[in-house]
Amino acid sequence: MAPDPAELVIMFADISGSTHLYELLGDSAARAKVADAIELMSAVVERNNGQVIKTIGDEILCTFDTVSSAATAACELHEAVQEDRRLRLAPPSGRMRLRIGFHCGPTLCDNGDVFGDAVNVAARMTSLAKADQIITTRETVNRMPRILRASTRCIDTAQVKGKKELMEIYELIWQQNEVTRMSTGVVAQPQGNDNLLLTYRGDTIKVDVMHSQVILGRSSQADFTVPEPLASRHHVRIECRRGRFFLIDQSTNGTYIDFNGRETFVRREEVPLAEGGRISLGKSFRDQPHEVVSFTIERSA
Repeated sequence: MAPDPAELVIMFADISGSTHLYELLGDSAARAKVADAIELMSAVVERNNGQVIKTIGDEILCTFDTVSSAATAACELHEAVQEDRRLRLAPPSGRMRLRIGFHCGPTLCDNGDVFGDAVNVAARMTSLAKADQIITTRETVNRMPRILRASTRCIDTAQVKGKKELMEIYELIWQQNEVTRMSTGVVAQPQGNDNLLLTYRGDTIKVDVMHSQVILGRSSQADFTVPEPLASRHHVRIECRRGRFFLIDQSTNGTYIDFNGRETFVRREEVPLAEGGRISLGKSFRDQPHEVVSFTIERSA
């Protein structure tokens, strides 16, 4: 009896320009680079509760139970490959780059492999992606939490094999400067003179009208790099909007906020910061986390 289809997110992550990589480095060195990349990519997928189904040359095929986990993993895949020193290349190439596509739908799982329309659509999304891009479909975007949907944009329509109608194609923006540019003109410019002071390991960052966004996470590109194993690379975004301050969680494991002894947990949502307190990425204060960011509101006169 054929297995019943399961609702899964199918993702392909492909090393862009691998043919040039072999020409540039030679077979042995290029094969070693690809192996390092596949190992790193597999670890990111598993850390985000995904399953690597198989590797196909310089590409991995993996599945996730939720669109949220898949989207987070896709962003982290790009970040991880960008930051890993083993994958850096000599100029003008600079670094290894990925193309990623994913789609959610009924999937047949049989003998360790996956089949069906969702697999075909995900493969088509990957073929449409350029280096450093994440491409998906409108149906998949519609299943994302609101915060993730805010980081997507419709870029095209495309014909997909087996589909009668054109599909709307979306890009998921993973680079924070691009997300900020997308928001320009959508969110009103903040007003007011209050400041939010974030302190971590003796350093302080001020969030205000002029410096209206701060990123906390494991990434070396975050404003505060927090080496907590449970933290995502770009774990939370803290914004000043119209004179008020908000913490927006965009992580896998969520964020714990201690408001003067009252712990609040948020995941894929935002919470206002109207008083002082502490922030822990992915770990409850009951577990006595070592990596804690403190915050205070500095009121204007």
